[in-house]
Amino acid sequence: MLRTNPFRRPPRLLAITASIIVAVPLLAGCAQRDRAERDPGEPAAAAPGFPVEVDNCGVEVTLQVAPTRAVGYYQQSVELMLALGLGDSVVATVYPDNPPLPQYEQEYRAIPELSSKDASFEQILSLSPDFVYGGYSSAFEESAGRSRAAFANTGVTTYLNPEYCAVEPITMDDVHTEVRTIAKLFGVPERADALVSDMQDSVAAATDRVEGVEPVRVFVYDSGEATAFTAGRKGIGNQIIELAGGTNVFGDLDDTFADVSWEQVLQRQPEVIVVYDYFGTPSVEAKRDFLRSRPELAAVPAIRDDRFAVLTLQDAVLGVRAPFAVEPLAEQLHPDRFR
Repeated sequence: MLRTNPFRRPPRLLAITASIIVAVPLLAGCAQRDRAERDPGEPAAAAPGFPVEVDNCGVEVTLQVAPTRAVGYYQQSVELMLALGLGDSVVATVYPDNPPLPQYEQEYRAIPELSSKDASFEQILSLSPDFVYGGYSSAFEESAGRSRAAFANTGVTTYLNPEYCAVEPITMDDVHTEVRTIAKLFGVPERADALVSDMQDSVAAATDRVEGVEPVRVFVYDSGEATAFTAGRKGIGNQIIELAGGTNVFGDLDDTFADVSWEQVLQRQPEVIVVYDYFGTPSVEAKRDFLRSRPELAAVPAIRDDRFAVLTLQDAVLGVRAPFAVEPLAEQLHPDRFR
């Protein structure tokens, strides 16, 4: 039987009870010695190009120098920093969703993994970080003791992926802005241009291939048994579908992710089901088998015609993968345009 996903991401993360700790005493010790050498009462001098100030989800983030001991809490944070050549400034990763991108795999795996699930406030502080970049809002979950205020009280700067405080739907422009913001915070704004240009070129190539197509109706299946956890209009996943020549059948839901009933799925008659693939949930094939087994979905065109597409969860969140996910999804939705 298909399990309900116990590791749901935003906005309704469930509590995770166990963390897998990677020992990193040497890293922590070095950082503590570095801090001990500086007079704690002496304010840090601003580096060239600093201070940098940005408003991040209602929190004013101010840096006098570029971070050198960043923790990437969730994978999209880490991969974006690696895409900007900031690997040497990342001291730990937390809670990955998918295998790392091939082009960053060696560097990604060289960074210690603090935990494969949630990390505690104390675990993170043991690394003496100067910056924590949260990919989902639960990185700074107050009930778990990881609030942004708690980090600020210890002198650690935090930054939250803006997909999880968005008022309007996230678009590729927001992805570009995120790239430029992180590059600016780390004192390497010039590195953003090439990455943003590659992103724009990839999206343009994909949309050219599907120009003029009749959009297909798409239902995103993340996980769930009693109900379906799906993508709403707020997240970048919604625009990926649109750019790939599809229409999100739950694009009217004013949320990033949300639960819907199977009756609603039947009523909206999706032609293709996009399955999100990530750790902590059943395999793609198990998810397909589960959907095929539900009698109430037998009349859904996507089930009747056995039309499924696949994206990793990391493809469908605000991060470095999102622009490059448009073309593979477009090819799955409109294979005739890619022959």
